[in-house]
Amino acid sequence: MTRLGRLNTPPAGPWFRLARRKTTAALSNPLSSDAVDVAIRSAHRVYESGVWSKASPLLRSNVLSRLAQLLEDRVPDMARIETLQTGRVIREMNAQIGRLPEWLRYYAALLRTHQGFITPTQGKLLNYVNRVPLGVVAQITPFNHPLLIAVKKLAPALAAGNSVLVKPSELAPLSLLEFSELANAAGLPGGVFTVLPGRGPTTGTQLASHPLVRKVDITAGTETGRSIGAIVGSNLAAFTAELGGKAPVIVFNDADLISAVNGVAFASFIASGQTCVSGARIIIQDKIYDSFMKAFLEKVRSIAQRIGNPLNSKSAMGTVISEHHLGRIHRMVSSCNSGRVLVGGHRMSGTSPLDDSDLSRGCFYHPTVIEDVNVNDEIWEEEIFGPVVVVKKFGSEAEGVALANMSKYGLGAGVWTTNLSRAHRVADSIEAGLVWINTHHRNDPSSPWGGMKESGIGRENGIEALEAYSQSKSIIVNTATAEESQMHDDWFSEIGNDRRYG
Repeated sequence: MTRLGRLNTPPAGPWFRLARRKTTAALSNPLSSDAVDVAIRSAHRVYESGVWSKASPLLRSNVLSRLAQLLEDRVPDMARIETLQTGRVIREMNAQIGRLPEWLRYYAALLRTHQGFITPTQGKLLNYVNRVPLGVVAQITPFNHPLLIAVKKLAPALAAGNSVLVKPSELAPLSLLEFSELANAAGLPGGVFTVLPGRGPTTGTQLASHPLVRKVDITAGTETGRSIGAIVGSNLAAFTAELGGKAPVIVFNDADLISAVNGVAFASFIASGQTCVSGARIIIQDKIYDSFMKAFLEKVRSIAQRIGNPLNSKSAMGTVISEHHLGRIHRMVSSCNSGRVLVGGHRMSGTSPLDDSDLSRGCFYHPTVIEDVNVNDEIWEEEIFGPVVVVKKFGSEAEGVALANMSKYGLGAGVWTTNLSRAHRVADSIEAGLVWINTHHRNDPSSPWGGMKESGIGRENGIEALEAYSQSKSIIVNTATAEESQMHDDWFSEIGNDRRYG
């Protein structure tokens, strides 16, 4: 493990201004093109040395298991760093970071149990198939779940034996820099895992374009993913991308009202709406519409009343990542050409009813609900990445499914119903890589995660991710005796011509 730019864990201090200063410090001396090239070539030399790439599965498993324990021991510290650098509430970050050791332990377990195989070949041949690492791989991670997304990518990449270069978001690099110290303490050999703080158009692009990088794994907006994918493709390297989303959540008449309201609120406003599977389009059936909306709006107002200092464990929702991002959210809301804002639609300021903190010190946007938006409006079609949802009424099941699929994205979706047959039928009809029934945003290291349509390519999690960070190597052994080979395998023999080809 190497780390470019040493930072200490943020101490106690007022909110995120401290973290912003430290983030600025991490990027105050941007990596030069030469420095990035040196890091890539160093990772390649380490890969070729075999210290990790050819280490036994047991050794790699043990290192990942130790790293999981070290991370588990540091959950409160890492959660605090995440809150300071992103503005997300401490309650969210404690819960999220607390689960990350599961990913490391899952892939550590796979290394002990996942097996190669022997193919059913013809004749006296033994054909066994192993998985081997790709080489140097690059990962480009976003600001919304800085450590979660990094660990989801790192765990299978390291398990497979690759050398890994990670470029975190320039808005939230701190937790990954601290995590790299844990990797060092766990026994990961030097140079196997390198963090490269830098900006996407420079550091990210250079990583994607370097011929020694054999895979790029990115979580980003769709346009960024498309441009990086084009660069990666020119090198004939592998590519995984988890991109934008505009998740529909369908609420049917027979849904349990209280559970549906609570579930939709979680889908919509967790992480201040800054997730690619955020429930952004709420599609509600006609007979439950009024009762759902009454309860949902009460829930939204309750959330707004409990917004305060993100380090307060009782705070319900945090800030968005930056002033720039807040401005983009408000522009999309204020320029909406249809619909009606039922609650929110503005930046929050003044004194918090929760803890008397000054909300103007953070980028807080009031949780917002907009009713009956036209399906051609930007706010229906485009990812807003903030605490803003649009709601629309539907009649028949077919209409609800049609509205859900009326999007260029296809990452996540939700269905709320007590009808078992409908639940399976609708889930099967929705064009999304993830569909939750009577819940939302549930995730597990064994569960594939990825999108359809313009929401990306490839999958995170599970055996699928481990295999995506490796490649098959087929070895064919002739088990015939020397006499049998001489008799049957001499293609150019002057006697007879009945020989096997292939």
